[in-house]
Amino acid sequence: MAPSDTHPRRLITGFSNPTVKALRALREKKHRKAAGKFLAEGLRLLTDARECGHLPEVLVLATGRDPHPLLAELEAAVAAAGGEVIETSPDILSKITGKDNPQAVAGVFAEFDTTLASLNRSRADIWLVAQALRDPGNLGTMLRTGDAIGAGGLILIDDCADPFSVEAVRASMGAVFTQAIARAEWSEFESWLRDGTGQLVAASLREAQPYRGAPYAAPCFVMVGNESRGLPEEYEMACDLRVTMPMKGRADSLNAAVAAAVLGYEVLAGLKQRD
Repeated sequence: MAPSDTHPRRLITGFSNPTVKALRALREKKHRKAAGKFLAEGLRLLTDARECGHLPEVLVLATGRDPHPLLAELEAAVAAAGGEVIETSPDILSKITGKDNPQAVAGVFAEFDTTLASLNRSRADIWLVAQALRDPGNLGTMLRTGDAIGAGGLILIDDCADPFSVEAVRASMGAVFTQAIARAEWSEFESWLRDGTGQLVAASLREAQPYRGAPYAAPCFVMVGNESRGLPEEYEMACDLRVTMPMKGRADSLNAAVAAAVLGYEVLAGLKQRD
């Protein structure tokens, strides 16, 4: 698609261009927080975002890319919404995204409201909760898992990785746009949860019952802990239900995101049986 007369593309050819520097800075958390914006790359991811009602404020296209009807539609939508369309070389786009072989397109989005007040717990029967999750890949995988099981969203407790980092957004495979995201300290979350309906469930070895066939109830908040330390005992004991998953081999635990997926699907099955 050629740029329109009213919304022409802006061509950037220099690495030292101030816009390139500003976009590249969004790879760092402090700059994302200051700007209230984040980067996402790839036509599929940006198309998913558009279908979920999220358009990038800035669309960056690589020169020499193959034409695609979805990309043409995306560019037209961004231009119609008053956004900016930039065209630049693959090398400069690589510098912006921090990826050696970048996708042919990237976008800059406004960060979402991540307060607990923004959540509607009646939106879904299952929610995922992560405590002190430090790996952005795990965080993105949990968002993707939440999308797969029909969860309402992901609640990040205490000091978690940034869900809007390039790595987390990439790992989410577009689920960052389908899942509600909230960030809170434990005390704030516990108060919010107990102020309405909701069952808090965690994988645990403390006074736990087998995860298969446990009495799950909607809305069910499935909580996993830090990758190396797990959940603090105080948090586990505050749960309404603690379940255990069998370890048949030498491993004594599952990856945090994998545990969320296994438990999430079991909760989903259990809730369907109760319907």
